[in-house]
Amino acid sequence: MMVGLAAEHSEKNIVMIDATYLKAHRTASSLGVKKGGGRGRLIGRTKSGMNTKLHAICDSRGRPLNLFVTAGQVSDYIGARALCDSLPDVDWLLGDRGYDADWFREALKDKGIHACIPGRKQRKATVKYDKRRYKRRNRIEIMFGRLKDWRRVATRYDRCPKVFLSAIALAATVIYWL
Repeated sequence: MMVGLAAEHSEKNIVMIDATYLKAHRTASSLGVKKGGGRGRLIGRTKSGMNTKLHAICDSRGRPLNLFVTAGQVSDYIGARALCDSLPDVDWLLGDRGYDADWFREALKDKGIHACIPGRKQRKATVKYDKRRYKRRNRIEIMFGRLKDWRRVATRYDRCPKVFLSAIALAATVIYWL
């Protein structure tokens, strides 16, 4: 339902990409269960405990267009690779330093999208980006905050990742599209 509503969005200029951690409740992350042994639940161990990572693409108004769930320890590159094919036809993509990779910039260039991503501090050559345009990236952070206002999204109680992603999509549909 959310994908159908998001497909009709009128955004042709800017989309944003980012990821956030969602805490997994101890009942969802109990890995000692006989069936499956915890594999395939997309719950990973991080410094702050058991987490799931939500990757999202949103438009310039902060409405989610596409969502993807991975285990908590997975890097932003993996989420970017999974969401790269579903990027809409836009002019600009805003992202934080976690998305600064040469392959990602090339993939965006091949699609005709300009990257507004600051370079990592370890880069030898500095990467130029539009700082004024980059300031608008706070809207995706606001979107994550509003999604986390829903208790079921902020803390993952579901063991099945499909059920959890469906709950996130339902929350996003109610908040942004209805």
